Amino acid sequence: MLTTRTAVITGGSRGIGRAIATEYARQGCDIALVYHGNEEAATEVVRQAQQCGVRAQAYQCDVSDWAATQTTCQRILADFSAVDILVNNAGIVHDNLFMRMSEADIDEVLGVNLKGAMAMTRHLTPTLLKSAHGRVINISSVVGLMGNPGQANYAAAKAGLIGFTKSIAREFASRSVTCNVIAPGFIATDMTAGLPESATEKLTSLVPLKRTGAPEDVAGAAVFLASDQASYITGQVIQVDGGMRM
Repeated sequence: MLTTRTAVITGGSRGIGRAIATEYARQGCDIALVYHGNEEAATEVVRQAQQCGVRAQAYQCDVSDWAATQTTCQRILADFSAVDILVNNAGIVHDNLFMRMSEADIDEVLGVNLKGAMAMTRHLTPTLLKSAHGRVINISSVVGLMGNPGQANYAAAKAGLIGFTKSIAREFASRSVTCNVIAPGFIATDMTAGLPESATEKLTSLVPLKRTGAPEDVAGAAVFLASDQASYITGQVIQVDGGMRM
């Protein structure tokens, strides 16, 4: 159980972030949900969390904006007093072959997927280091471990997230704050829903378990890493990919 703890979850209005927020609430954790654009979806996640008897609040923020993340973190701390768990889940894709990739495609993907995680962590570091249950959980991707044609920007951002996590894991260890990565594989979300059926079949064929994962599969790993049972695990990459990258 995660009772008496507060978690900040970015990209929490849909997909993996929504599943993590919902499961954390079921575990008794208060939720500060950060979203970018879909206020209606974020409000619904907050409503579902509150039905579990926990405090929950949504905050609109572009995590690639350093000043905006600082202001948002200040608002969260004013509302919740302290933060114990940070889940950096916000992510976007702008796929294209690298020779056709624009500067904007690179900047936006790196900005949200990597800089956003660094910004949120930086602004919440003081409160995390004071927590008796401090956790940073960064949502990367198997693409950051193996690469993927058409996703050079996304792969670079997700690989960078792994290096960032290992670095802060060493820095935060003296305060017993653990920092880990979850690297999902082919998960059924809004981001993958638009793929052609042929592409879905091809990707599924690469998974030894022969099925796509669900957001709840990732949420289960996020609950474990936030729990007391994972207090001696830090600097690690947990793959939730059905064996896609063994």
